[in-house]
Amino acid sequence: MAATARTPLISGNWKMNHNHFEAIQTVQKLAYLLHADDYEVVDVSVHPPFTDIRSVQTVLEADETPIRIGAQHCYFEEKGAFTGEVSPAMLAKLNVELVIVGHSERREIFGETDELVNQKVKAVFKHAMTPILCCGETLAEREAGGAEEKVSGQVRAGLAGLSAEQVASMVIAYEPIWAIGTGKTATADDAQAMCKVVRDTVAEVAGEEAATSVRIQYGGSVKGSNAAELMAQPDIDGALVGGASLVAEDFAAIVQYRSHG
Repeated sequence: MAATARTPLISGNWKMNHNHFEAIQTVQKLAYLLHADDYEVVDVSVHPPFTDIRSVQTVLEADETPIRIGAQHCYFEEKGAFTGEVSPAMLAKLNVELVIVGHSERREIFGETDELVNQKVKAVFKHAMTPILCCGETLAEREAGGAEEKVSGQVRAGLAGLSAEQVASMVIAYEPIWAIGTGKTATADDAQAMCKVVRDTVAEVAGEEAATSVRIQYGGSVKGSNAAELMAQPDIDGALVGGASLVAEDFAAIVQYRSHG
């Protein structure tokens, strides 16, 4: 399947890091380091903890900085007795544009099932935000030869009940669990091979047009030093960045991968 002109999306997942003061400093520094021509070729999003989103929104909108605001998670219900959860409607009111759904840490630590992830994807769409659907295999699954089956299954489950137009507009992030926060990175060839599995699965589920349009990110110890090689692959359309996104200089180096590739 030939690659088309998909605008890369570089997303910073801050996980449970940065209080709102640190968040303000980080986005201000990031805005200083990035330039207008960066935003012309790459979409950029930051995904702070819930307690930081309002502060980040205020800073970005006041300075008219074209960094998109994202969230790391949400529940699928509109409101109700769900202590500790945040609804997609609440996020939409804060001008959140992208919501990470089904990150491996949510699946592995908090027990989120494929069915729950699918409900969240639909809820994010209902409120006119874009889901970043995560998929990925463990080291044991990869070594047993089950990586493709695991990832394809997660993609199929996550896309269940969506229209082809919805699938075309969303983002899917392939993150090998064994490479998250470990310093290990899939080789560019390995990452490309699995991102192609994702795209081929999308084609089977939602058609060739949706598969050609959907953006597929790679995540797992992405750094400024390896971003260009990863981004050069035909089926990789961005990066979901963890640890390196916490430091403005490190994240900017990934966004600006073209200048040092």
